[in-house]
Amino acid sequence: MYILSLENVKKRKPEELEYIYKIVIKAVDTVINESIVKEEKVKFNVIGRISMLPENAKKKIEELIEFTKKHDQNFINLCIMYDGHEEIVDAVKEIISDGVNPEDVNTDLIKKYLYTKNFPPVDYIIRTGMDDGARISGFLLWDSSYAEFKFREDLWPDYNKEMVIEDIEDYLRRNRRMGK
Repeated sequence: MYILSLENVKKRKPEELEYIYKIVIKAVDTVINESIVKEEKVKFNVIGRISMLPENAKKKIEELIEFTKKHDQNFINLCIMYDGHEEIVDAVKEIISDGVNPEDVNTDLIKKYLYTKNFPPVDYIIRTGMDDGARISGFLLWDSSYAEFKFREDLWPDYNKEMVIEDIEDYLRRNRRMGK
């Protein structure tokens, strides 16, 4: 889930961002108190420049990660303060900092330096709020190279269980060639 992009942080007014941070804090409290998270062993992975969050939101995200760190059955990946270009830039900076020989740089090595190093490739991206085009807005650029895409006009708050089922059925009907 793409919660907040770095681009949005640059463009939004401070009061809008404060509201978004409050939603994040409330959402974390809701998740921690939701019994299904424990029962289904749902682990939350969070990627992005978390250090850029206000201290109260950063602490809540850290609390969520700590709360679910031993869960290992289901996974929800959250991108907060994230930008796919910046993820790749950060990986390249780390590779350089580690003194990696340029001849040793390949796609496998780069993946090891990405925020998503422990994530599998993306299978399916559902993008809501697309009444004016179809774009992924910097979302998991490296990992989505062979993903299937679904663009919906519906806004995220209106996205419901029926739509999820419809989109999953759509995905299952597709013939994934993975670049072949």
